[in-house]
Amino acid sequence: MVIVARWFRRSARPLPWREPGTTPWGVLLSEIMAQQTPVARVAPMWLEWIERWPTATSLADASPADIVRAWGKLGYPRRALNLHAAATRIRDEFGGVVPSDVGALESLPGIGSYTARAVAAFAFGQRVPVVDTNIRRVLARAVLGIAEPEPPRVKADLDLMESVLPADPAESVGVNAGVMELGAVFCNARTPNCGDCPIAEHCAWALAGFPANAGRTRTPQAKYEGSVRQARGAILALARANSRVTASDISVAVPDSSKRDRALEGLLSDGLLVNVRRGFELPT
Repeated sequence: MVIVARWFRRSARPLPWREPGTTPWGVLLSEIMAQQTPVARVAPMWLEWIERWPTATSLADASPADIVRAWGKLGYPRRALNLHAAATRIRDEFGGVVPSDVGALESLPGIGSYTARAVAAFAFGQRVPVVDTNIRRVLARAVLGIAEPEPPRVKADLDLMESVLPADPAESVGVNAGVMELGAVFCNARTPNCGDCPIAEHCAWALAGFPANAGRTRTPQAKYEGSVRQARGAILALARANSRVTASDISVAVPDSSKRDRALEGLLSDGLLVNVRRGFELPT
């Protein structure tokens, strides 16, 4: 997989958090923002946030309401509150310095196995396996020779990525980043561009003739239009634009009472809204 690291150094997309001088906080911020969100949408938001809140402490000192408003339409807004909670822990327990230890990173709110290892690798140059959806797909095809990966298994997935990492920490970081980039740019789920792939001649799936031997059946993603997720977004958009919203305001924005009730209940449960006299507000 060293060839992937070399390819990445030549051809990586010019994302702002990949620029020299990006701090560990900048890396952590990019990883949280990019969860289930295309990097094209993340890049301009990341630039705004890193200018407004250049350190974990500066973001921790902001109010949760400011953070949720600034999150805008990036999606899955619970991430914004988790990010604020993580920044607060970094300020209060780590002296404002993002920890480099995987275990310490995993102890932060909203930081799972992938994000902790991504920060350890990309911010601190550590030799740790990083596994996301793109990496799992590349490993399934290039190493295991199957069209789609098996259901996620954290230990097995990490062990497989560990097995292809070079011993040198700097090279291992390049392999982690390169395999992830390969999955995003060439080895995508539906229309892989195998003709331009830099490891096509080494790929077990390609060498086997691209068999349709998927490790799992893909589950269709639920439609957003008309969903409770869409109702949540509509209610949250109202709350961002107004200091307080009433039940009547919400009824106009989401006429479907069933979806409205479920969306409102979820937002309150997640802490994205709080119940106040005569309405609802963003958390303070």
